[in-house]
Amino acid sequence: MREKRERKQEIIENLEVIDASSEGTSVAKHNELVIFIPFVVPGDIVDVQIVKKKKSFAEAKAINFHKLSDKRVEAKCPHFGLCGGCKWQTMKYEDQLFYKNKQVIDALTRIGHIDCSKAKKIIGSENEFYYRNKLEYTFSTKRWLTDKDIQTLEKDSAPRGFGFHVAGFFDKVLDIEYCALQREPSNLIRNFIRDYSDKHNLSYYDIRNHFGLLRNIVVRSTFEDELMLIVVFAEESDEIFPMLDAIANQFPEITSLMYAINTKFNDTLFDQDIICYKGKDHIIEYMPSFRDDRERLKFKIGPKSFYQTNSKQAFVLYSNAVEFADINENQIVYDLYTGTGTIANFVAPYAKKVVGIEYIDEAIEDAKVNSKANNLDNTVFYAGDMAKVLNQDFVRRNGKPDLIITDPPRAGMVKSVIDQLLEIEAKKIIYISCNPATQARDVELLSEKYIVGRIQPVDMFPHTQHVENIVELILK
Repeated sequence: MREKRERKQEIIENLEVIDASSEGTSVAKHNELVIFIPFVVPGDIVDVQIVKKKKSFAEAKAINFHKLSDKRVEAKCPHFGLCGGCKWQTMKYEDQLFYKNKQVIDALTRIGHIDCSKAKKIIGSENEFYYRNKLEYTFSTKRWLTDKDIQTLEKDSAPRGFGFHVAGFFDKVLDIEYCALQREPSNLIRNFIRDYSDKHNLSYYDIRNHFGLLRNIVVRSTFEDELMLIVVFAEESDEIFPMLDAIANQFPEITSLMYAINTKFNDTLFDQDIICYKGKDHIIEYMPSFRDDRERLKFKIGPKSFYQTNSKQAFVLYSNAVEFADINENQIVYDLYTGTGTIANFVAPYAKKVVGIEYIDEAIEDAKVNSKANNLDNTVFYAGDMAKVLNQDFVRRNGKPDLIITDPPRAGMVKSVIDQLLEIEAKKIIYISCNPATQARDVELLSEKYIVGRIQPVDMFPHTQHVENIVELILK
């Protein structure tokens, strides 16, 4: 029997990190080989160990630091380097903004072949930490073992994890004690639930074998101090209501305590019944109006509602989009991928009519409620697949739009929707995107009939590589 030879681990010394990538890693070059390295900062000089190598690029991990970059700061989170959620947390915020801005311009130039010489400078977030209004935590029978765990845990023990998934491992969860992305009592709630489950021997969900009681929690909050907690169980149990009562007693500030029993093989909740156990079945968030002469807007957020996770920065994003739109009271506006109608209701006071389209039924119902709550009678909403709903018959029934605002998912718009936009020929399209690459692809397709006007990147997610961007498209 032939013995397997151990592959020699390739180590490259004194490698200078020169850039940051759109995937959250940083970039170095060695003899024309591009090397992606996580958890380092441009300007660092490091020794790296190659973990994957292809013809044109490699992936590596830093094993020794010779020089620390002047772009570095200390990480606020004790889980940095393991969690993976805030890959740029050791980079100064002004440098994060520089690389996010660069990411947008690079994508639009390289993929969309767009002249970005007049693009505006990225707008940073007012809050670098505690900016998220929603976080989800997962229970798992398979905890990701840190170096400390390996040193302190008993041999052959099988510790559980309650926190965030580890990148690249669908069944591994990093146990989280503290997260700096959401205000308290988010950490207090999560840690209380962990302690309660340990004390009462409640089982965690085993994703491989599909058994166990506790599956997920979702914490949603508003700046009006309303708080929603959704506890997701994987099976029926007499332990559910005592646990919910304990949570309610410990945290009376929870205004919406909900639960679901998800017996499926995936974690999505859109097709699940989410039951209100105590309090309201929603929370309310407020947003200033675009102009100071109007009252602030009120938005109902249910357990399945999409709402921008950085509430304050959402106002900045939408305000810039409306400024680009140049809306007037004689215009018909289409809001594609409207979600709970946030953008539609934001622009409605300044338009003749706003038509919103969204594929999630519950979100559309929330959009209608939001219009009513804000005394808006010039909005209409439709639920369905965008590619099927948006056609010429739909336009005939609702009126040809003067302006289209589109804010699609990360995958961008499908070709049939782009073809329909080209056929409609609205005078202006405002394209908001959380993925500059797919936005650039779509803008190039739309360039058949549209020219690019203003461009405005907006940072919604400090310490991550993610960035939003607004592009103004004007009919030729």
